[in-house]
Amino acid sequence: MNLPNYDFKLTKSGNHVLIWDQIRKKNIVLTPEEWVRQNFMCFLSSEFGFPQSLMQVEGGLKYNKMNMRSDILCYNQAGNPILLVECKRPTLSITQKTFDQIARYNMSLKVPFLAVTNGLEHFYCQIDFDKKDFHFLPNLPQFEFVKEM
Repeated sequence: MNLPNYDFKLTKSGNHVLIWDQIRKKNIVLTPEEWVRQNFMCFLSSEFGFPQSLMQVEGGLKYNKMNMRSDILCYNQAGNPILLVECKRPTLSITQKTFDQIARYNMSLKVPFLAVTNGLEHFYCQIDFDKKDFHFLPNLPQFEFVKEM
Protein backbone atom coordinates (compact mmCIF):
# COMPACT_ATOMS: atom_id res chain seq x y z
CA MET A 1 0.00 0.00 0.00
CA ASN A 2 1.10 3.54 -0.71
CA LEU A 3 -0.24 4.86 2.61
CA PRO A 4 1.24 5.21 6.11
CA ASN A 5 0.86 2.30 8.52
CA TYR A 6 -2.08 2.51 10.91
CA ASP A 7 -3.06 0.31 13.84
CA PHE A 8 -6.29 -1.59 13.41
CA LYS A 9 -8.20 -3.95 15.66
CA LEU A 10 -8.47 -7.26 13.79
CA THR A 11 -10.38 -10.31 14.99
CA LYS A 12 -11.24 -13.67 13.50
CA SER A 13 -14.78 -15.01 13.16
CA GLY A 14 -15.04 -18.43 11.53
CA ASN A 15 -13.27 -18.20 8.19
CA HIS A 16 -13.32 -14.39 8.15
CA VAL A 17 -10.97 -11.74 9.45
CA LEU A 18 -12.88 -8.73 10.78
CA ILE A 19 -11.68 -5.15 11.13
CA TRP A 20 -13.12 -2.67 13.61
CA ASP A 21 -14.60 0.26 11.69
CA GLN A 22 -14.24 3.45 13.76
CA ILE A 23 -16.91 5.24 11.73
CA ARG A 24 -19.61 2.55 11.65
CA LYS A 25 -18.68 1.38 15.18
CA LYS A 26 -18.77 -2.31 14.27
CA ASN A 27 -16.65 -5.14 12.92
CA ILE A 28 -16.60 -5.46 9.13
CA VAL A 29 -15.39 -8.42 7.05
CA LEU A 30 -11.90 -7.52 5.89
CA THR A 31 -11.88 -7.65 2.10
CA PRO A 32 -9.11 -6.10 -0.02
CA GLU A 33 -11.38 -3.11 -0.80
CA GLU A 34 -12.26 -2.72 2.88
CA TRP A 35 -8.55 -2.67 3.74
CA VAL A 36 -8.09 0.25 1.31
CA ARG A 37 -11.19 2.03 2.67
CA GLN A 38 -10.08 1.71 6.31
CA ASN A 39 -6.55 2.89 5.54
CA PHE A 40 -7.76 5.79 3.43
CA MET A 41 -10.15 6.98 6.16
CA CYS A 42 -7.20 7.10 8.56
CA PHE A 43 -5.13 8.84 5.87
CA LEU A 44 -7.81 11.52 5.39
CA SER A 45 -7.96 12.09 9.12
CA SER A 46 -4.25 12.02 9.99
CA GLU A 47 -2.78 13.68 6.88
CA PHE A 48 -5.51 16.13 5.84
CA GLY A 49 -7.38 16.78 9.08
CA PHE A 50 -10.77 15.44 7.98
CA PRO A 51 -12.64 14.60 11.22
CA GLN A 52 -13.81 10.99 11.34
CA SER A 53 -16.97 12.27 13.03
CA LEU A 54 -17.83 14.01 9.74
CA MET A 55 -17.27 10.91 7.55
CA GLN A 56 -19.94 8.59 6.25
CA VAL A 57 -18.99 5.12 5.03
CA GLU A 58 -20.97 3.22 2.40
CA GLY A 59 -23.77 5.75 2.52
CA GLY A 60 -26.72 5.34 0.24
CA LEU A 61 -27.44 7.65 -2.67
CA LYS A 62 -29.73 7.66 -5.68
CA TYR A 63 -28.80 8.16 -9.33
CA ASN A 64 -31.45 7.78 -12.07
CA LYS A 65 -33.75 6.11 -9.51
CA MET A 66 -31.04 3.51 -8.79
CA ASN A 67 -29.76 2.93 -5.25
CA MET A 68 -25.97 3.15 -4.96
CA ARG A 69 -23.40 3.32 -2.17
CA SER A 70 -20.55 5.78 -1.84
CA ASP A 71 -17.38 4.45 -0.20
CA ILE A 72 -16.49 7.54 1.85
CA LEU A 73 -18.31 10.85 1.99
CA CYS A 74 -16.86 13.67 4.09
CA TYR A 75 -18.95 16.60 5.32
CA ASN A 76 -18.21 20.06 6.69
CA GLN A 77 -19.60 21.23 10.05
CA ALA A 78 -22.73 22.59 8.33
CA GLY A 79 -23.54 19.09 7.06
CA ASN A 80 -22.66 19.76 3.42
CA PRO A 81 -20.70 17.06 1.55
CA ILE A 82 -17.23 18.30 0.55
CA LEU A 83 -15.28 15.16 -0.44
CA LEU A 84 -16.38 11.96 -2.15
CA VAL A 85 -13.98 9.00 -2.21
CA GLU A 86 -14.16 5.86 -4.34
CA CYS A 87 -12.02 2.93 -3.14
CA LYS A 88 -10.96 -0.10 -5.16
CA ARG A 89 -8.97 -3.15 -4.13
CA PRO A 90 -5.19 -2.88 -4.73
CA THR A 91 -5.22 -5.45 -7.54
CA LEU A 92 -7.73 -3.39 -9.53
CA SER A 93 -6.26 -0.66 -11.70
CA ILE A 94 -7.82 2.79 -11.65
CA THR A 95 -9.42 3.23 -15.06
CA GLN A 96 -11.78 5.59 -16.86
CA LYS A 97 -14.60 3.35 -15.64
CA THR A 98 -13.66 4.23 -12.03
CA PHE A 99 -13.75 7.96 -12.82
CA ASP A 100 -17.08 7.52 -14.62
CA GLN A 101 -18.49 5.79 -11.53
CA ILE A 102 -17.51 8.57 -9.11
CA ALA A 103 -18.71 11.20 -11.61
CA ARG A 104 -22.14 9.50 -11.74
CA TYR A 105 -22.32 9.52 -7.94
CA ASN A 106 -21.36 13.17 -7.89
CA MET A 107 -24.13 14.19 -10.29
CA SER A 108 -26.58 13.95 -7.42
CA LEU A 109 -24.22 14.91 -4.56
CA LYS A 110 -22.49 17.95 -6.13
CA VAL A 111 -19.33 17.52 -4.03
CA PRO A 112 -16.44 19.93 -4.80
CA PHE A 113 -13.61 17.41 -4.21
CA LEU A 114 -13.25 13.82 -5.43
CA ALA A 115 -10.67 11.15 -4.64
CA VAL A 116 -10.14 7.76 -6.24
CA THR A 117 -7.76 5.22 -4.72
CA ASN A 118 -6.78 1.57 -4.85
CA GLY A 119 -4.35 2.03 -1.97
CA LEU A 120 -1.43 2.18 -4.38
CA GLU A 121 -2.48 5.09 -6.59
CA HIS A 122 -4.48 8.11 -5.46
CA PHE A 123 -6.11 10.66 -7.75
CA TYR A 124 -7.62 13.92 -6.52
CA CYS A 125 -9.89 16.26 -8.40
CA GLN A 126 -11.62 19.57 -7.78
CA ILE A 127 -14.92 20.30 -9.48
CA ASP A 128 -15.82 23.81 -10.64
CA PHE A 129 -19.60 23.67 -11.00
CA ASP A 130 -19.89 27.27 -12.23
CA LYS A 131 -17.52 26.65 -15.15
CA LYS A 132 -18.66 23.03 -15.56
CA ASP A 133 -15.03 22.00 -15.40
CA PHE A 134 -12.62 20.04 -13.21
CA HIS A 135 -8.91 19.79 -12.64
CA PHE A 136 -6.68 17.19 -11.06
CA LEU A 137 -4.78 18.10 -7.91
CA PRO A 138 -1.41 16.81 -6.73
CA ASN A 139 -2.91 16.39 -3.27
CA LEU A 140 -6.08 17.10 -1.33
CA PRO A 141 -6.35 20.41 0.49
CA GLN A 142 -6.42 20.36 4.28
CA PHE A 143 -9.89 20.14 5.84
CA GLU A 144 -9.48 23.58 7.41
CA PHE A 145 -9.32 25.09 3.90
CA VAL A 146 -12.35 23.29 2.47
CA LYS A 147 -14.66 23.10 5.48
CA GLU A 148 -16.47 26.32 4.50
CA MET A 149 -17.28 25.18 0.95
